[in-house]
Amino acid sequence: MITFIGDYNCKVDEKGRVTFPSTLKKQMGSVSQGRFVVKKDIFEECLVLFPIEEWERQNSIIRSKINPYNKEHNKFLRNFYRGSAEIILDSNNRMLIPKRLLDLANISKEAILTGQDGKIEIWSKELYDSAEEGYDDFAALAEKIMGGELNLENDK
Repeated sequence: MITFIGDYNCKVDEKGRVTFPSTLKKQMGSVSQGRFVVKKDIFEECLVLFPIEEWERQNSIIRSKINPYNKEHNKFLRNFYRGSAEIILDSNNRMLIPKRLLDLANISKEAILTGQDGKIEIWSKELYDSAEEGYDDFAALAEKIMGGELNLENDK
């Protein structure tokens, strides 16, 4: 599995093309061959870019939990896949993001691509800058999520 790290400020041209940062491309190695799926994030006002292998892994997780004949599950599937698009890097390492998705995330001239483990979030620069947690808020969240009892058996 790929682990993406780093934040990258990128220009968006008038056609909706964004140059994929070379550092992120190096982090991918030979995996994915420049094929991605992009969709609106579930929780935030940003887009999520999945290398095709990670997208398939996410689909496997969903398939293991979903019954398509259950009305609620079917509604989840419809909304999860709504607006998703396959993206292929061109010969200049640019990706063309559909305008409807750029509009959903309020992305116009500048975007921030930020590595989030196996995926990349794509934010408008303004929203990304305003969404930053204060240090104390983040520290409290980290303690809440990660500050449980340590399993010392694994340290031996």
